[in-house]
Amino acid sequence: MASSPLHHSIDYVELVVTDLEAAKRFYTDAFGWVFVDYGPGYAGIASPRGDGSEVGGLLLAEEPRPLGGPFVLLYSADLDATRSAILAAGGAILREPYTFPGGRRFHFTDPSGNELGVWAQH
Repeated sequence: MASSPLHHSIDYVELVVTDLEAAKRFYTDAFGWVFVDYGPGYAGIASPRGDGSEVGGLLLAEEPRPLGGPFVLLYSADLDATRSAILAAGGAILREPYTFPGGRRFHFTDPSGNELGVWAQH
């Protein structure tokens, strides 16, 4: 049984890759990671606990994230309240909430310009 995410915890790390199949081979060969395919442009990274949860994902894009690096996702028990709190704290919403196979999420920047995401289950 998958454990429940914790409110406002770092929950998921997303790596932007330019060749999804090559990236999957690399991480499988280097670390033994197992993937859950969600179509030609995304693969979830299965938790090593084997509980059916995911710890991250590989997102296919033409270029890696600016300056490289992962995309950090936080979990929220109340996505709309978290969005409001981010705005009240001085953050900016880059991408409004949208639906994906596991729930809903949005992207924001902190006052220094770091981009993060927040997701919630359906």
